[in-house]
Amino acid sequence: MRYRVGMAETTHTIPPKRVRGLPDIWGTAAFVIAVLVVLPVGAIFWLALFPSENIWPHLIRTTLPRYLGNSLLLMASVAVLSAAMGTGAAWLVVMHRFPGRKIFEWALLLPLAIPAYIGAYALVDFWEYAGPFQTGLREVFGWQSSKDYWFPDVRSRGAAVLVLSMSLYPYVYLLARAAFREQSACALEVSRALGCGRLASFWRVGLPLARPAVVAGVAIVMMETLNDFGAVDFFAVQTLTTGIFTVWLQGANVGGAAQIACVILGLVICLVLLEKYSRRNIRFHQLTKQKRAPHVEEFGAVARIFAMLACSIPVVLGFVMPFLIIASHAVDRVELWSNPKLWSATLTTVWVASVTALITILAGVVLVYGARLSRSRLARLLVPVTTVGYAAPGAVLALGIIIPFASFENHVADLVLNLTGMDPGLFFTGTSAAVIFAYSVRFFAISFGAVDAAFGRVTPSMGMASRSLGKNALSTLILVHLPMVRGSLLIAALLVFVDSVKELPATLLLRPFGFNTLATHVYDFASLENIEGASPGALVVILVSIVAVAIVARSSR
Repeated sequence: MRYRVGMAETTHTIPPKRVRGLPDIWGTAAFVIAVLVVLPVGAIFWLALFPSENIWPHLIRTTLPRYLGNSLLLMASVAVLSAAMGTGAAWLVVMHRFPGRKIFEWALLLPLAIPAYIGAYALVDFWEYAGPFQTGLREVFGWQSSKDYWFPDVRSRGAAVLVLSMSLYPYVYLLARAAFREQSACALEVSRALGCGRLASFWRVGLPLARPAVVAGVAIVMMETLNDFGAVDFFAVQTLTTGIFTVWLQGANVGGAAQIACVILGLVICLVLLEKYSRRNIRFHQLTKQKRAPHVEEFGAVARIFAMLACSIPVVLGFVMPFLIIASHAVDRVELWSNPKLWSATLTTVWVASVTALITILAGVVLVYGARLSRSRLARLLVPVTTVGYAAPGAVLALGIIIPFASFENHVADLVLNLTGMDPGLFFTGTSAAVIFAYSVRFFAISFGAVDAAFGRVTPSMGMASRSLGKNALSTLILVHLPMVRGSLLIAALLVFVDSVKELPATLLLRPFGFNTLATHVYDFASLENIEGASPGALVVILVSIVAVAIVARSSR
């Protein structure tokens, strides 16, 4: 329906009238999906508030300060280093011209293809005492042992900061580059006319204008750092995530693990609120009607070399070096590719990630479309909450899934056993269904964001025209909306697929006996210090991730 408000014409989509007495099917479906996505997080709080054995005082006195301190220090360090690399590289490739600029523009995204835990395995394998680098030093200089020279410890918190920063800075780079591209040249030209040099213009004009995007990228980096398990476990850094594994699996205390998980969720909520509070009174508006793209400036000879080095270091350390180390092991040991466990893990990964992508896309479509059609205010209010899964680490979601669902399954199994004399066993948590559900909740925000943005670009008049021609809501969705948003749905499905391939913490906690994905296959070998055995699976994960990075780079041109 169109109507005028003053001099402006407004389009408003009126939900279809519902026949009295019939249920609101689309609204109910949206509500059910939203509840399923939020359920694991709610279960965490329930387990933490009502533990069977309260060890909270013991955690506070002993391990919790260490877990929390390491997590905060790791998050802050990775955030600073990632922000510096991502923002600086984005400013260089957008605002300046130097040799290789076009290549660096997409190459700086390549470290996204290297999961942090694979980067950790490669770094330790190359730089440790028995690795090729230190071995070469001893051969060249004639040193006999580590007492003859000094070399930094590669299994340390500092190394973990470096690996995580190199793996996660592209999140900041991607958002900062888009923000710098959207800035008008007028503001920068005014600053230069007022006497600001290149660095002063960046610091006083360019960076403040891009601040919301940079902060959003840094927030993602900090949440991913908090979620990481493979890298910090390999470097023996005890964080809140590793604490969940220790208290739950080694200490056999679910309530204590849930209480640590609540601390993690509290940190995530604080990050979101702090970001919003920090820019509560800050507004940036484009006042000129003739917006011009930023002018690309030429660099001098010395500045060109500096720009090339500044952009090369993250790419070399974050992608080239780990990729070559893993590839060299995988190529040198051809017999490793005949391992049947590798191909079994590959097949399992492909079908689990494919099912997850299909489920998340379908659920995202039903949620967005159902919330738009529904007259239920509750369904629409629950929609934004469904993105909480992406902020919750995989270990937290695994804990929130396995305990309540296992309890439910036990009650059902007892009932079936009493009625039929047959024991159905754990039909959900004892199968791959729990892993798929955890992936779907964890990455539902990707699907929801893509679907919501795509449906927002479809003019309401298209759906209204279909309904006026006698088509119902389902036919309108299939014949009108889905063909128009198909491209966005395919990209979202691919991103969910790749993230599912790389997910490690949730898989480790939820996988049934004999169930292995590529991520757990790599972790099982690496945890035994067998990097060669882990290399084929790690290489497959990297190659699959490169596909997603290429699509992201192409779509963000």
